[in-house]
Amino acid sequence: MDSRFDPAFQPDDRLRDALADFVALVRHLRRDCPWDREQTHASTRSNLLEEAYEAADAIDREDWSDFSKELGDVLLHVVFHSVIAEGDGRFTLLDVVTQETEKLVRRHPHVFGDAAVSGTGEVLANWEAIKVAERAAQGVAKPKGVLSGLPKALPALVRAQRTQEKVAGVGFDFPDADGAWAKVDEELGEYRAAATEQQRQAELGDVLFALVNHARLSGLDAEAALQATNDRFARRFGHVEARLEGQGRSPKDATLDEMDALWDEAKAEEKAGR
Repeated sequence: MDSRFDPAFQPDDRLRDALADFVALVRHLRRDCPWDREQTHASTRSNLLEEAYEAADAIDREDWSDFSKELGDVLLHVVFHSVIAEGDGRFTLLDVVTQETEKLVRRHPHVFGDAAVSGTGEVLANWEAIKVAERAAQGVAKPKGVLSGLPKALPALVRAQRTQEKVAGVGFDFPDADGAWAKVDEELGEYRAAATEQQRQAELGDVLFALVNHARLSGLDAEAALQATNDRFARRFGHVEARLEGQGRSPKDATLDEMDALWDEAKAEEKAGR
């Protein structure tokens, strides 16, 4: 084991053997299973994203048994994509692990070097600066901007927050949450004043982006907040449906006032902890 790392950690031979067996299993499937043999990076891209979201969902539910299983599915995709790449002569799983290890050491000079940091903000700023230096050392053309490497496939709220975090890392940020809230007010005014559907669409995006900024500077996670609201809405509307079903009816058979009353009933039960 590398002497730079925690000497108190002693790798378990069982873990080494299990990982080796797992990689061998994936190689076996890639070779002998018709479905696995036909897959490409592109054909399994959506599966990789789905497994990551399922792992995130297990975290939100605090279901640690399920989380363990979902992490296994994510690991499968890491290994599977590496095996595909190896077959194409692009890279190997060893390359993936070695590169990531070296990168983590390089980007934590305050842990593995002599650098001193005052807090999380400086750690993130150093991380971005080290990324730029890495590209220069590798002779990679300077990216068009700090946002050039941000995946467009991210959910919109996550992408907005990551965008804001990245530009904040180079000093482009509001001084505090109050400053960000003033921007929310400004964008709401522009949204209300929008005259056409195209303008309203654009201004709505600006309102949402400004709200994410305020949330970030308030220490909140906009994506998690909206997901929680989605869950709450689904739970309450499920109550409405269940109560109507008990009456032999469906939402289509009920008036809005009736459904609102059942909605309020669901809210009251939530507050009562039922």
